Amino acid sequence: MLNNTIFLSLYNLSHYSIFWDKVFSFVAHILPYLVIIGAFVFLLFHHDIIKSKNPFYELIKKWKEISIAFFSGASAWVVATIIKMIVKAPRPYLIFPDISPLLSKTDFSFPSGHATFFMALGVAIYLSHKKAGVIFIILALLIGLARIITGVHFPVDIFVGFILGIIVAIIFNLIFKKR
Repeated sequence: MLNNTIFLSLYNLSHYSIFWDKVFSFVAHILPYLVIIGAFVFLLFHHDIIKSKNPFYELIKKWKEISIAFFSGASAWVVATIIKMIVKAPRPYLIFPDISPLLSKTDFSFPSGHATFFMALGVAIYLSHKKAGVIFIILALLIGLARIITGVHFPVDIFVGFILGIIVAIIFNLIFKKR
């Protein structure tokens, strides 16, 4: 099966070097927190507030962008969690007994909540700020890839999470940008 082949190819990048294992673990586990902080700081202090003749109006506008971005991510994560409870797909290390994941996870695998949340966040930012959005989408891709390499997700978990995140962010953007 292609999913397993891709998983094993990427997972085989781990356990060769303590340094790289720490890098992969950092990207999969710590970087997400930094991305959340970075997204909030970017959206709150984007240069429009400083240059504006009406900073209060710009702050309200920024609050709307922050709300859309984080509600998109949170809603996408909730949808992913509901799907996880329905599908109940096991983690890769439960399918392949020789797998020793770099991270510890005990819930279900499909779809990836991380991939879903961070892609929704990245796309929501992209819809308002193209250049910054590209950076946040790249960070989402790196987090997803690292979660495969660390042995906690199959590629299909990440891919479906990305698609779900994109859909939720676009829907939220369409609903709330009109208001």
